Amino acid sequence: MTYCVGMRLNKGLVFMSDTRTNAGVDDISQVRKMRSWHVPGERVITLMSAGNLATTQAVVGLLDERNKAPADRHPSILSAPSMFAVAMTIGETLRSIVTRYRTEGPMAESIFRASLIVGGQIKGSEPRLFMIYPEGNFIEAGEDNPFFQIGETKYGRPIIVRSYDPAMSFEDAVKLLCVSFDSTIRANAGVDLPIDLKVHERDDFTTVRERRFERHDSYFQSVADGWAEALGIALAELPDFQF
Repeated sequence: MTYCVGMRLNKGLVFMSDTRTNAGVDDISQVRKMRSWHVPGERVITLMSAGNLATTQAVVGLLDERNKAPADRHPSILSAPSMFAVAMTIGETLRSIVTRYRTEGPMAESIFRASLIVGGQIKGSEPRLFMIYPEGNFIEAGEDNPFFQIGETKYGRPIIVRSYDPAMSFEDAVKLLCVSFDSTIRANAGVDLPIDLKVHERDDFTTVRERRFERHDSYFQSVADGWAEALGIALAELPDFQF
């Protein structure tokens, strides 16, 4: 299992993903689920993945190969004219890989499924964020759906829904996502630290801020402990129930 969140703010985009992957209780490992491409001064793109690991790695590998190939042979996300075209290219790549490796029958088809979040900005256009489904189609984040989650989404969603504000600072967004991830980690053993963070500031194509929260990270732990304490205080201050 995994947990990834992409969030659209007025100031730009924020991405966070865990690194746990497992094929059973006795086969747990750590894999980076976030990948970025950066053309200084021109574009920045980040991709996060959930689902079959072989499928998602094949998508990233094929995208990298096409970035190196002549532009007239295959569409490349590094030469795409818009983030919509980037999402289209990645969606078609995902669909082709799932189609290639699946065999007959519904069980076999589901084995190779994967979901992706891709976002970024190309100079001259707005930052954009998309969620790509296993079939290769996608939707874009907007005012009504300003963030996307993939993987184990249900435990970390309530805090985002209650506290998200498009005008919030990157610092507050990271704090909010840390609480969301802590809630998910406490409820589901399939999600765990380390956690990767990446921030794209609007119209900044030179600096991409990133951070990995390792196990026992002091900031992440202080947020987790502070949130647990704050919940306890808030619960105690609520009106007492009377039979």
